[in-house]
Amino acid sequence: VQLQAFGGGLVQPGGSLRLSCAASGSIATLGAMGWYRQAPGKLRELVAQITSGGNTNYGDSVKGRFTISRDNAKNTGYLQMNSLKPEDTAVYYCNADLRAVGVPIWRTYWGQGTLVTVSS
Repeated sequence: VQLQAFGGGLVQPGGSLRLSCAASGSIATLGAMGWYRQAPGKLRELVAQITSGGNTNYGDSVKGRFTISRDNAKNTGYLQMNSLKPEDTAVYYCNADLRAVGVPIWRTYWGQGTLVTVSS
């Protein structure tokens, strides 16, 4: 089982990006998915979370600008980022709680980071 995050890049202030996080492998059950970010010299912080049922939770700094969603059929989560600001610059990481086939316990998996740079 692995998680892959992609979609980062360079964008101007006020612009938009959409990140994707795809879970692959022998997945029995996919639970909550989330996005975190870490800027240079700062601690990793929560950006957004979404449960398997679609309930969402956002960090205060992104409320009203970012939208988290998921496609359960594709085992993929998304983060739509609008009205981007320079302070959104960070490495973005996705995670997911899931149970692999043949494994009786839930685990949290992390994808590799994808860099988002907001600059003119």
